[in-house]
Amino acid sequence: MLERFYRELLNFLTRQVNDRDTAADLAQESYARVLAAQHQGQEVADPRALLYRTAKNLVTDQHRRSEFRRHDSLDTVAEPEAQHAPAHLQPEEVLASRQTVHAYAQAIEDLPPRCREAFVLHIIEDLPQAEVARRMGISVSMVEKHVVRGTLACRRCERELQRADASEGGDR
Repeated sequence: MLERFYRELLNFLTRQVNDRDTAADLAQESYARVLAAQHQGQEVADPRALLYRTAKNLVTDQHRRSEFRRHDSLDTVAEPEAQHAPAHLQPEEVLASRQTVHAYAQAIEDLPPRCREAFVLHIIEDLPQAEVARRMGISVSMVEKHVVRGTLACRRCERELQRADASEGGDR
């Protein structure tokens, strides 16, 4: 009796999965399950409805399995540049940046105390030289000399960093 629904079910499944071979496999599995239910003594009032319900469930299961398994092989996946963090967030760049900041901070720290104070107030805190002179109780000319000395120390630090970078092969 169920055999008369085969072609109808096959056409239905072909429309569902867009593949005649897969549809044939699903139709066969649907028939096997319905026949197994009948052989176990279950009362089947509408065999056609049970056949279609079973087929729909199999299509849903197949779709879920294919979605779950759909992935590229790790060997064939190319890492697109867009998925990388920006360069300034890469671990090597962060480390290099920290080392650079530490080197500049050390160069400023190595300045004599009054020179360092004038340099920090003018360059870091962006105060005008006249305000720095007033706060420190020194002449504007002396502030200029301190700022120049601090600037020269930072330039020396920069040259040393560039030499170190060149000797390491430009990793930084």
